[in-house]
Amino acid sequence: MRLLRAASALTQRHLHKPGRVALTQVLISSCRRFSDGFTPNERIRNIGISAHIDSGKTTLTERVLYYTGRIAEMHEVRGKDGVGAIMDSMELERQRGITIQSAATYTMWKDHNINIIDTPGHVDFTIEVERSLRVLDGAVLVLCAVGGVQCQTMTVNRQMKRYTVPFLTFINKLDRQGANPSRALQQLRTKLNHNAAFVNIPIGLEGNLRGIVDLIEERSIFFEGPFGQSIRFDEIPAEMRVEAADRRQELVECVANADETLGEMFLEERVPTVHDIKAAVRRATVQRVFTPVLVGSALKNKGVQPLLDAVLEYLPNPTEVQNYAILNEQESSDGSKILMDPTRDDSHPFVGLAFKLEAGRFGQLTYMRVYQGCLRKTEYIHNTRSGKRVRVQRLVRLHADQLQDVEVVYAGDICALFGIDCASGDTFTARTNANLSMESIHVPDPVISMAIRPSNKNDTDKFSKGINRFTREDPTFRVHFDTESKETVISGMGELHLEIYSQRMEREYNCPCVMGKPKVAFRETVTSAVP
Repeated sequence: MRLLRAASALTQRHLHKPGRVALTQVLISSCRRFSDGFTPNERIRNIGISAHIDSGKTTLTERVLYYTGRIAEMHEVRGKDGVGAIMDSMELERQRGITIQSAATYTMWKDHNINIIDTPGHVDFTIEVERSLRVLDGAVLVLCAVGGVQCQTMTVNRQMKRYTVPFLTFINKLDRQGANPSRALQQLRTKLNHNAAFVNIPIGLEGNLRGIVDLIEERSIFFEGPFGQSIRFDEIPAEMRVEAADRRQELVECVANADETLGEMFLEERVPTVHDIKAAVRRATVQRVFTPVLVGSALKNKGVQPLLDAVLEYLPNPTEVQNYAILNEQESSDGSKILMDPTRDDSHPFVGLAFKLEAGRFGQLTYMRVYQGCLRKTEYIHNTRSGKRVRVQRLVRLHADQLQDVEVVYAGDICALFGIDCASGDTFTARTNANLSMESIHVPDPVISMAIRPSNKNDTDKFSKGINRFTREDPTFRVHFDTESKETVISGMGELHLEIYSQRMEREYNCPCVMGKPKVAFRETVTSAVP
């Protein structure tokens, strides 16, 4: 604000000097953008944290928020102190110790703005992972050091491939009995067919986990203090130098196979510098031809800060990912694509995708990723599917269930809007004649159906209201009324999926429900006897 006032004063002083006025107006515009919380594209990362059930995603996110100063103290997922992790804001999540809804947050690390979406691990809530990966530029795939690559890891890997999301792999839970990061790396190569290699390796395992060795910088890292917040760098322990040298050579070879520049250096037998290796790892990771593998233990507060550094160094910023909008059929019979411009200013018309809906305390909360231009509070935007023109009454950034009001968001930001009537997957533009649609979100078909009815017949209105809300929020939750058996049948991705909605009906709408197997309507056919 001080910069803004100084620029305004300068303009008043030099009104008779046209050249200086033009320069000053640019200065005012720049100052206003920075006063709005403007961050250049190069310093933005949009990442998701995905994994199999109980790999430690939410615990890892909690550590990330603590080390970046976003939260003052850490709590566990199954909180013995009754608090629970900040990202599991729903009461059911804290009670069960699982993530049900994806939760968005943002934080700062080394002058970089990191937008994070923590996703569920259960296949029942796979739509949360689908729509999160659809709007993210990069991801962190978390593996358990004991379980390695598991069934849901393969599902998440397919989703990342579908949306071409570059990712890092973090092998977590090295403090557990039976932890074997080398086996997890081997499974990453054989089961998922990734060109992967360690970027750092652990010093000790299970109860002897003391720190990690950074293979690129060739140094050891120790995490000291009560919560591992103090980082101490040291030389590689003598007993690990041979293994570290072998693993570093393996890393260089794997990256050289994927990156042409490092490959030429490798063939010419030139020794690459630290900068050469990091630049090659970044190029190969962004192109999805190499997967850096980091190790640590989120619960024991080891290895999280190097992971944050790797997110900044190796994952792409919004300008390095190409996003396309599709011209609708009225304007183009071949469905041609238009490349979105990620420049963070208002030189291009606004285009955004509503990827998630949620009923908040103040009405419907619409999560949106901005792909082009900027969006300001009180502006009007156009829903290209319904044709409706709506006004942006409130614009917020999200920190789990906490909201921070903002005046403007730019391309590359993830935000939320209130009072917007839309469906999940709708595209919004600034122009009413811009007939564009962002590429859609893949919605899997339901696999299980159950009959449901309210326990009390007087709760029919509450039941209808809850069902309508859940079907709007979750495209994989389907409802239909069977006219023959006179039952309301709900369909979803699994028993847990439907059970959670039944419990939410009771908690959020005070409408207890009875669930059971759908009845089969038997039809008796009478055939006339043939003489």
